[in-house]
Amino acid sequence: MVVSCTAEGPRFRVILNKTAFYPTSGGQPHDLGTLGDAQVVEVVDAPGGSAAAAPDDSSASDPHHVVHYTTAAVPPGPVHGQIDWPRRLDHMQQHTAQHLLSAAFIELFGFPTVSFHLGKEISTIDLAAPSVVPRQLEAAERRTNEIIFEDRPVKIRFGTAQELAESGIRKKVDREGILRAIEIEGFDRQPCGGTHLATTGQAGLILLRKLERSRDHWRIEFVAGYRALTAARGDFATLTQSATQLSCALQDVPAGIAKNIEERRANTSAVKRLEERLATLEAHTLLQQNPETPGCVRLILATPPDAGAGYLALLATKLTAERNVIALLASRESGHVVAARSANLTQDVGSTLRESLKEFQGKGGGAKHFAQGALPDPSQLDAFITGAKSRITNS
Repeated sequence: MVVSCTAEGPRFRVILNKTAFYPTSGGQPHDLGTLGDAQVVEVVDAPGGSAAAAPDDSSASDPHHVVHYTTAAVPPGPVHGQIDWPRRLDHMQQHTAQHLLSAAFIELFGFPTVSFHLGKEISTIDLAAPSVVPRQLEAAERRTNEIIFEDRPVKIRFGTAQELAESGIRKKVDREGILRAIEIEGFDRQPCGGTHLATTGQAGLILLRKLERSRDHWRIEFVAGYRALTAARGDFATLTQSATQLSCALQDVPAGIAKNIEERRANTSAVKRLEERLATLEAHTLLQQNPETPGCVRLILATPPDAGAGYLALLATKLTAERNVIALLASRESGHVVAARSANLTQDVGSTLRESLKEFQGKGGGAKHFAQGALPDPSQLDAFITGAKSRITNS
């Protein structure tokens, strides 16, 4: 029953006399769905509500504190509401799995959960622990899945904080009044207002995906239910594709990747050694083609074929190791340019290069003795070289 509907900007604020929509609370996102023909885009627990009395899987306590934001007006009176069930089921699987995982870390290692976040694709818990190592993740994952596979009942209990504490809850709460708790038979009892499964088996499977340090805690990323199925299928597809590209069996992918990395390192080292030798030979040839004249500066212009920015810089370093050399090098393929001078000279080639590039909307910079940049249009290279040469000569 719609009690009230008021406009709030582009949305409408709808209050019902009872509701099955879960509001954002306790790390769990709100439900989506419809009220009549209107889309429900957000559900919040308004001031005065109680997260401990949030809706369960079928109804809500204190519904007058639950606000439904819709895309259209919903007239007062009876209304048919429909929850986005796949989204609700997903949230139930993740939240119930979180209870199980948190209980497993307590049971096995005494690590309490200090926060929980249910995201669109992954969920996380933060543990208060001195350290968490891979073997502990594996043990907690296995223990959680044991409870899932046993298909234990998940029950809703109500009681005061004292009554729940006497019955053995995992985490103490300071709220007053009647509280709601989720009990997983023989394994966990925890105050919670979120939506949960009827049995642990409905969670399907839990997979722990990532471990990282987060401030003073350890954050664990996990997926459960259909999310776990999607993640496992995605991992298998990635592994299969990698095996195909490496021409090896699935189990040999890590070894194949390690081999490729080692070969790439060796090839990179070999290429660097060859570039070093080539730059030495090319510098020697250019210096011979531009013989030294006593008291004069040698301006060396060159456009080595297929030269990248790194090679141009290396060649410029080789050339300016000699005295009285100014080198202006460029790549016709990429438009990269490098300007450098010998240490005994005083010209500011960095300023000269920047001014020359600016005429062609190019960008670059560097120090007085060495600078580099790039032309947006390599076809303008000859005009650029003419201008830069003129500036260098005048300097």
